[in-house]
Amino acid sequence: MYFLYSLAYSIGFLLMLPAFLLNRQKYASGFHERLGNYPEFKQDDRKVIWLHCVSVGETNAARPLVDKLSEAFPAHRLIISTTTKTGQELARKIFQDKANAVFYFPFDWKFSVRRALRNFKPTLVLLIETEIWPRFIHEAKLCGAKTAIVNGRLSENSFRRYSKVRSFMSRVLGDIDLAVMQATPDAKRIQDLGVTAAKICVTSNLKFETTTASTENALTEQFRERFLLTSDKPLIVAASTHEPEERWIIESLNGELGSSCRLLIAPRHPERFEDVAKLLESLNYSFIRRTQAETADDINAEVILLDSIGELRAVYPLAEIVFVGGSLIPHGGQSVIEPALHGKAIVTGPYTRNFDTIVKEFLENDAILQTPEQRHDYEITERLYEALVNYLLEDEKRRRRLGENAAAVVGRSNRDASQLTIESLKSLLSS
Repeated sequence: MYFLYSLAYSIGFLLMLPAFLLNRQKYASGFHERLGNYPEFKQDDRKVIWLHCVSVGETNAARPLVDKLSEAFPAHRLIISTTTKTGQELARKIFQDKANAVFYFPFDWKFSVRRALRNFKPTLVLLIETEIWPRFIHEAKLCGAKTAIVNGRLSENSFRRYSKVRSFMSRVLGDIDLAVMQATPDAKRIQDLGVTAAKICVTSNLKFETTTASTENALTEQFRERFLLTSDKPLIVAASTHEPEERWIIESLNGELGSSCRLLIAPRHPERFEDVAKLLESLNYSFIRRTQAETADDINAEVILLDSIGELRAVYPLAEIVFVGGSLIPHGGQSVIEPALHGKAIVTGPYTRNFDTIVKEFLENDAILQTPEQRHDYEITERLYEALVNYLLEDEKRRRRLGENAAAVVGRSNRDASQLTIESLKSLLSS
């Protein structure tokens, strides 16, 4: 089975190779390491905990867990891997004083995985959310490392996809020593795929514990002063957007931008920064890029393009309304937790299957506004106009109530997931 998996993985890799070559800015920086070519990691008598985060979202979610790991296992060394370039940049920035190494996760071939495991010799491997890499999990087991999924989630869509190869997944997940899941539905799905009930526990989402660092507080004030963000023209943040959501958002605010509100756009993927900038130029809105040098025009810009990595968290305190992207298209949505932590009025589109449990809880508590599914562009922009302008922008009390409800849901859901995770890991390590 693993031979067939490796064959399929290799074929998929070859099919993706043109994309790697065409988008070197995104992929080339980690390519050499992902083949298993790492700087020597000098071993000592301390055991090694390997924490794998995929991208920016998982890296941010790992913050409270990293702090608790350092406190609970001071005699261990912590190393952190990511898959994406943006995740790598953020991990190097926020964990530089907490991790003994930050590097790219290997491609899932036997040779590259074995090189990585020989180099770092982990005692425990933690996979944030549900990063299921069959070869890596299998080889980690063979080399004597314990493997745990932490902050695990498994959407219904992913479950259906994995179920098509249930026999193989059962074998892969049989090598998992612990699965710490966000919610009961996630736990049931991963059990149905092959993890025994004794190895599963439910905490909650690590993102509920997100805290604001002093550096982010300072950055928030920098944004406030540079762009002169005040309540006279409420700031709407379009967070983690995907194409063509930026255009739909801007069109829904036509006639409002500059006169009654301002807009900050934070595209989900850095490779789209240039495309969004060109879109703004074509629409003739006055806009400024965050990475541009400061000018006197910054305070009057109708649109701010956040073309930077890891700064969105510092923007949320300045917003009145937050639209969470990836939800107007069948992508499955992005997390609503961080704007909720700041008590902001949140709007999403209809496609939120990646976070279905959380969004359902928010809807049941009048803590989020979700637009209905529409077929045509004009219908999408009309529903956005109703939600952003008619329902929220023109009604401050309604904005405040929606934000307060969102903060309350997060407060009730914060069950100290990181500490519960640590307790489970202690049992795992002691065994």
